[in-house]
Amino acid sequence: MKYYSYDTFKNDTKKLLLLLREDNFEAIVTVARGGFTLSHAISEGLNIRDVQSIRTELYDKSLKRDNITIFAKCQFNGIKRVLVVDDISDSGETLKSVMSYLAEEFKGIEFKSATLFYKKTSVYEPDFWINEADDWIDFFWERDFLEDKTIS
Repeated sequence: MKYYSYDTFKNDTKKLLLLLREDNFEAIVTVARGGFTLSHAISEGLNIRDVQSIRTELYDKSLKRDNITIFAKCQFNGIKRVLVVDDISDSGETLKSVMSYLAEEFKGIEFKSATLFYKKTSVYEPDFWINEADDWIDFFWERDFLEDKTIS
């Protein structure tokens, strides 16, 4: 398990922003919950106010379920280019399912995906990614904000 700190996140997000700037995305869809922190940073960096979310369930902590469930209600009035953001394409099943769902539901809109991490064994390679994952990633937002009983 590798710890992924805020400072590393900040540097990697800046690298990702450089890759994304020329694509002129009009909206962001974050894959909840893993994509929220990155989506917020990207929305600020690209000045995109239209940030929506799709909630999926494939993992219970580190235990993978047999099937993915997608909970969604997006609206794209007049939008043509949307960036889909998650933290990692691990098995790739989540992003593959979300991208398929969006393409089917919203024909005529171009969807591209971005993550911080991509595993070469994933069934889905994001359009944009920064790091190759070779271990379980313990993101700072998953660890650093857990309840600490010693804080008064």
